[in-house]
Amino acid sequence: MTNHHQRLDESLQESCGDIGAVDSAPVGEQVTGCGECFHPIAYFHSPFTSKFGIPKQSGLAAGLHGTIVFEPPYRQADALRGIEGFDYLWLIWLFNANPHQSGSLLVRPPVLGGNQKVGVFASRSPFRPNPIGLSSVLLERVEWDSPQGPVLHVLGADLMDGTPIYDIKPYVTYADCHPEARSGFTDLSKIQRLEVVIPDEVARQFTPDKLRTLKEVLSLDPRPAYQRSSEKTYGMPFGGKDVKFKVVENDSTHGCDGHDAQSASSACCATENALLNMSDGAVRGGTLIVLGLSEG
Repeated sequence: MTNHHQRLDESLQESCGDIGAVDSAPVGEQVTGCGECFHPIAYFHSPFTSKFGIPKQSGLAAGLHGTIVFEPPYRQADALRGIEGFDYLWLIWLFNANPHQSGSLLVRPPVLGGNQKVGVFASRSPFRPNPIGLSSVLLERVEWDSPQGPVLHVLGADLMDGTPIYDIKPYVTYADCHPEARSGFTDLSKIQRLEVVIPDEVARQFTPDKLRTLKEVLSLDPRPAYQRSSEKTYGMPFGGKDVKFKVVENDSTHGCDGHDAQSASSACCATENALLNMSDGAVRGGTLIVLGLSEG
C-alpha cells in the first residue's frame, strides 16, 4: 500500500469508523453505522506517477492507455457481466494526490489561463469541497483471465497512477449525450496544441504506441497555465522516465538562441519558422522540443 493510500484509509477510519468492517463485509451488504462511508473498488494504473503532465480532461489524449485493477472482493466476472457491450465508461474517483482540503469557493481554470476566477461548482477543478473526479473513458477491451482477475483496459483517461476508483458506470448515449449543450466559458476558449519535436535518439527509447501517446500528451502543453516560460526547462514523468523539454512560443520576437540541446536546436528553429509562416491561419500555440530523458 502506498503512503497516499494509507492516508486515505486513515481518513476514512476517522470519518466512518472501523474501515475493517467495510473491507470484511460481504459484497452488497450494508455496513451498519457506517453512514456515508465509501471504499475503493479498484485502482487505476497509467504512465503518470505525478500530477504534472496529466491531461486536464479525459479524452484530450485519446490514445493514452490505462488499466483498472479491481480490489479482491470485486475480482469476479459477474461484476462486469455485460460491460463489453458499452464503448465508454464513467469513472468516479478521488483526487487523492491533493494533500490539502480546498479552502476557497473560487478557482482558476487552466483553460482561462489561470488568471480568471470562477465558482468551484462552475468548474472541474480538482480543488473541491469533496475531491471527487468524474471521467469518461473508452473501453478498449476486458482482460478476463489476468492474475489479478478481470482487468479493464481503457483509453483517454486523465487519472494518475494509483488513483482509487469508487464506482464505474456505463456511458449511455440517450441519457449522457447532449451535443447542442452550451459549455460556459469553455466555449470561448479553444484548446491549442503545440507542435512536438522529439529527437530520434529519444524517440527510439519508446515503443511506437508509447511514442505516439507521449507526443499527444506533450502537444497539450503540460506546463502550469500560470507558470509558462520559454526559458525554463521542464520535466514530466512518463512511463518510468523523466522527459525534459522546453517550449518555443509563437511570436515574432523569439529566435532560437542556441541554448536548446544540440540534437533538437535545428529542429526547433525549422519548426518555429514553419509555424510562423503558415498561410491557413492554423497556427498552434508554439513548439515543444524534447531535450532528453532521465530515469524517472
